[in-house]
Amino acid sequence: MDPIEINAGGWYLRALRADERVDDRPALADGGITDPGYVGLRASQWAENSVYSWAVCQPNTGELLAEVLLTPEGSTGILSGWARAGHDEALATASAAVTRFAEGALELTVTHA
Repeated sequence: MDPIEINAGGWYLRALRADERVDDRPALADGGITDPGYVGLRASQWAENSVYSWAVCQPNTGELLAEVLLTPEGSTGILSGWARAGHDEALATASAAVTRFAEGALELTVTHA
């Protein structure tokens, strides 16, 4: 599946990026993720339908504030995520939006990791 963008009210959810226009790696490092291949891994997981991940972004700047992950396992989707310091509200709102997407579009029963 190609990455799906989601509008979550005050937050914008998109695939992780590390290109000439947007580089999420500094924000990921701020969240403790320093693997230089992390963005590529998440892209390949989308393509394999093994893990879907969303960068939860501030809509005006595109700055990554949190990441939500959905791991499909049969008819269940396991939801997890993390937020940079001070951005728990963004994670909570984005998690609710991803849950609605998973239940409605993917017909998964969502559980939390």
